[in-house]
Amino acid sequence: MTSSKYCIGLDFGTDSVRAVLVNAHNGAETATSVFEYPRWKAGLYCDPSKSQFRQHPSDYIEGMEFTIKDCVARVPESVRANITAISVTTTGSTPVAVNDQGLPLALQSGFSDNPNAMFFLWKDHSAMDAAADINTVAQKWEVDYLKYAGGTYSAEWYWAKLLHVLRTDSAVLAHCYTWVEHCDWIPFLLTGQTHAGKLKRNVCAAGHKALWAAEHGGFPSCDFLKTIDPLLEGYARKMDPTVFTADQAAGTISSHWGKRLGLPTTVKIGIGAIDAHVGAIGAQIEPGYLTRIIGTSTCDMLVVPKNEFQGKFVKGICGQVDGSIIPGMIGLEAGQAAFGDIYSWFRNLLLWPLRNSTAARSMIPNEAITRINDELLKQLDREAAHVLIGENSELSIDWLNGRRTPDANLSLKAAITKLSIATDAPHIYASLVEATCFGSRRIMERFHEESIEIAGIIGVGGIARKSAFVMQMMADVLNVPIKVNRSEQVCAAGAAMLAACVAGVYQDLPQAMKSMGTGFDKTYYPDERRVGILNQRYEKYKTVCDVTEHGL
Repeated sequence: MTSSKYCIGLDFGTDSVRAVLVNAHNGAETATSVFEYPRWKAGLYCDPSKSQFRQHPSDYIEGMEFTIKDCVARVPESVRANITAISVTTTGSTPVAVNDQGLPLALQSGFSDNPNAMFFLWKDHSAMDAAADINTVAQKWEVDYLKYAGGTYSAEWYWAKLLHVLRTDSAVLAHCYTWVEHCDWIPFLLTGQTHAGKLKRNVCAAGHKALWAAEHGGFPSCDFLKTIDPLLEGYARKMDPTVFTADQAAGTISSHWGKRLGLPTTVKIGIGAIDAHVGAIGAQIEPGYLTRIIGTSTCDMLVVPKNEFQGKFVKGICGQVDGSIIPGMIGLEAGQAAFGDIYSWFRNLLLWPLRNSTAARSMIPNEAITRINDELLKQLDREAAHVLIGENSELSIDWLNGRRTPDANLSLKAAITKLSIATDAPHIYASLVEATCFGSRRIMERFHEESIEIAGIIGVGGIARKSAFVMQMMADVLNVPIKVNRSEQVCAAGAAMLAACVAGVYQDLPQAMKSMGTGFDKTYYPDERRVGILNQRYEKYKTVCDVTEHGL
């Protein structure tokens, strides 16, 4: 028998769920498993033309069961018997309507194919009108509920999505007991709770997405919500104002789920949290280092000791919350609404003829199109690296999914300028990559404007690991070194670190990060030969942004 303890980190991403089973003493990975959401992959319940992106709870349940059982099956009994805790991270804000038993409506008769009864994915922007109404009331309210949220409430967040669904779906309105974040629902499920009133909410999602603040006594008042729309009356009353940091336990796994997953019934289940914040933990975030979780979108995370942050309120970001990343520190969140999604959009644009032309479909096998799809961005990376960017090169604006920060405005649109008859695909791709990095620079500058010092950048995620072209462009545009964390799955790794704290292996989270972290294996340094021209182009980028947003 081994004396080592083991933990599982579960990461529910946009496209799939990943489980990692690790040694809680050193972070060594003993098994990993990934499950792609079948309904999501088939494009069900989504309508991009309406900014509607929904996910069925069955995708999550099936994925969780498959990945955990797969990991457990890959290790010997000596390891299985010593699995002590599971912690969960998910996308966010990704909430769902549940009944009084905490069951998502989509799992009930009559709602199984209703997108409004499913989880509203983080990038669902169908609630822009609701967000506008929240901002209108909040800006005039005697209590400043927005000061910890960057000054603007986003359509991507909790209350806006709830108000949207209550206004548009009378059946959901009639059956919804409360509105629950994905990262709170999974621990509720695993611990076998049967009443939504007992659900434990995490400070990360509550503070960054639902306007929770200790200063305000918890969530916004019923009067405030009722003033926005009477449909919201009563929802805050059903939400316990007590919230929890993710290094705490939500409970112990239920006998049902222990048996179903093949786990000891002594396994502790941790409080959940949002993936970007947990990814920052896995990336070994430290004060002064902007940690960039770079994928389909970006989330930019900072931690600042509380004694260095007294009285500061950063405008235009996605919130500042005590304990949302590391307990005892203020966690700050910013980010871009689209990053890798922009590159995927361009790839899909180029592949449109192959996928839709009758002639192409008759001549080119599907397997060949799949290979082209898989390789195209890599080829564009190689070709774009040879593009000599000059004063008059193509210039793009990166708002294909609106602007998250600074100063959220999800209705904004993108642009590609300075096109000519000589423009080709690598040149456009290079301008799109440059634009996403310019968007990153605007975020970093906002922190500087608010007297938040940034000593360096930590890059994590698929793009940080796989695209040297993008990362070098980012280092040149930001004019700072970027160190890349060695881990290829920082969100799941961060969840495992939290699980180790829940299991009692460590007294605090920084100890777990130090012992279980993988460190860094690559650093990108600015190329001084390119910094000057990119500075000039950045000023032009800001001018085009102003014209795009405000008109001539």
